[in-house]
Amino acid sequence: MSSLPTRRLLDALGTRLPLIQAPMAGSQGSALALATSRAGALGSLPCAMLSPDQLRTELQALADAGGGLPFNVNFFCHAPPSSDDVRESAWRAALAPAYAAFGIDATQIAAGAGRQPFSHALADVIEPFRPRVVSFHFGLPSAELMTRVRSWGAVVLSSATTVEEARWLEAHGADAVIAQGLEAGGHRGMFLHDDLTTQLGTLALVRQAVQVVHVPVIAAGGIGDAQGVAAALALGAAGVQVGTAFLRCPEATTSAIHRAALAGPDARHTALTNLFTGRPARGIVNRFMREWGPINPAAPAFPLATAGMAPLRSAAEAQGSGDFSPLWAGQYAAAARDVPAAEIVQALAAGLPA
Repeated sequence: MSSLPTRRLLDALGTRLPLIQAPMAGSQGSALALATSRAGALGSLPCAMLSPDQLRTELQALADAGGGLPFNVNFFCHAPPSSDDVRESAWRAALAPAYAAFGIDATQIAAGAGRQPFSHALADVIEPFRPRVVSFHFGLPSAELMTRVRSWGAVVLSSATTVEEARWLEAHGADAVIAQGLEAGGHRGMFLHDDLTTQLGTLALVRQAVQVVHVPVIAAGGIGDAQGVAAALALGAAGVQVGTAFLRCPEATTSAIHRAALAGPDARHTALTNLFTGRPARGIVNRFMREWGPINPAAPAFPLATAGMAPLRSAAEAQGSGDFSPLWAGQYAAAARDVPAAEIVQALAAGLPA
């Protein structure tokens, strides 16, 4: 029988299972969200890297093929940084040897943000679709935008990486808190400060968060099998969010280079890095992370670092190399398997109480 927190979460999400497929920008679209929702979990669509037209297309695909199933749409809500020409120039000078090795003219690299925060313009696109769940990374949007999302009847989720962030999210209107442990792949959701020494492992964070907030807590980070699900629920989590385990599914858009890295021995070594975007995110350690140091203070602020990295990534991938690619993965990358997403959901569900 489900616990009271799990029952509350299921009622809020509208799903059969207290499982959420983590939104993974750059590695999935609506196909993975559809597959996981059809299997009884909550499918998620990452929207931070989509243009308004792309977002509308993906939402329409979910509406047309979803048959009324609930979905989660996920946005970043970071404050865009001011451009810093001095820092950008210094960073590109540091990358000069790599540019030269690939014959890249650094003077021709255009600046660009890469990821946009949630805004009224994006809200205009999603409002007609009235998604069941809207989730955020890096805190929550403005009170005005929160009121607008609420007007659709949407359930609001957001990620916390510390107990203090969990308290903050509850106080500012989140209906459930995603406790994102240090093991999680992709970007850290930290938003109250940038001190990496504050970051907790999933089980320690979940256990403490459930004692201080009254909304359901969803465990995320390093969970990829039934035993991990059972452990999270035993510590008080109402549900579980899983990302890395889905990266090799055929419904994901994960690149061949990324898939190969996940399937190989290098996937056992992950680290937090700010090199690719300017903000700490966990990925498989590759040449770029080893040679420049995974956390480098010279990297431009998030998401401005993306522009300088893009040509290096493209050039290396054209040669079949992931040396300069963000190979996002959590610490349990071995959970990723080349099987349909529904099979991953079924395996995870085996850890739920009868």
